[in-house]
Amino acid sequence: MRVVIAGGSGFVGSHLCERFLSEGAEVIAVDNLITGSLDNIRHLESNPRFSFINQNISRPFTIDGEVDAVLNFASPASPPDYLKYPIETLEVGSYGTQHTLDLAREKNARYLLASTSEIYGDPLVHPQTEDYLGNVDSIGPRSVYDEAKRYAEAITMAYHRTYGVKTRIVRIFNTYGPRMRLDDGRVVPNFIAQALRGEPLTVYGDGQQTRSFQYVDDLIEGVRRLLDSDFVEPVNIGNPNEMTILQFAEMVAEIVGKMATIEFHDARIKGDPQTRRPEISRAKAVLNWQPQVLLADGLAKTIAYYRKVV
Repeated sequence: MRVVIAGGSGFVGSHLCERFLSEGAEVIAVDNLITGSLDNIRHLESNPRFSFINQNISRPFTIDGEVDAVLNFASPASPPDYLKYPIETLEVGSYGTQHTLDLAREKNARYLLASTSEIYGDPLVHPQTEDYLGNVDSIGPRSVYDEAKRYAEAITMAYHRTYGVKTRIVRIFNTYGPRMRLDDGRVVPNFIAQALRGEPLTVYGDGQQTRSFQYVDDLIEGVRRLLDSDFVEPVNIGNPNEMTILQFAEMVAEIVGKMATIEFHDARIKGDPQTRRPEISRAKAVLNWQPQVLLADGLAKTIAYYRKVV
């Protein structure tokens, strides 16, 4: 199997590279390193079945030789990143998705789009099922990511219906694990770094907003099963166990083993979702998938990683 992974030097992309290499595949990671890092794939460079191409997929490109699968995980994904790179985020969701779809069409390869729970915006339905159409502010600061992904889903389905491209769409809910950037800006690296440094844990808003967290290994397993399936419509991959941000802060502090104080700040970004929890009946039925890693266990592994970098 020969696999192209756009965004292959990113947090999730690098774990995907590992997974396919472990199965004996040849892996071509494509990334322009705007938010990814070569450090994430440094340990793969000696593998003769791995190669890296520094390429912005928002510009046309191709890959020599046969390709069996194209996985598009290229995009800034954290609020600080897509607020810093709004135009690039819109471009990679639109042009980048089309160019990777063109590659899959050219090579008659399977195609998998990494979409997001942000598709649902600040949801009015809870938990979120795949048939929920969302509550998204199309001109708010978060729209550069939300609408880019909504467009990406639309063009992916258009290529499937028009050209018969074998497309798959995964809607990813909050995922954490080793190799998330320390300055990523999302709640998991924020809280862990602050706890390890003995700093107050920063909570935006009143801390009663809810999230659910899945360990990266569970996500990779879901993605792998979806790629091999024949299911075309979007599939939620996430952990349905929900907690408040305050509860999560307390859990991180307990596992780190340090007393932690909480500092409350005004909401950082307009439109921050108040609830976020996947309904995963479709993943269970279609993929026979559900998360396996307990939050405490996944956090312990993630914290052990961050102890080496903080």
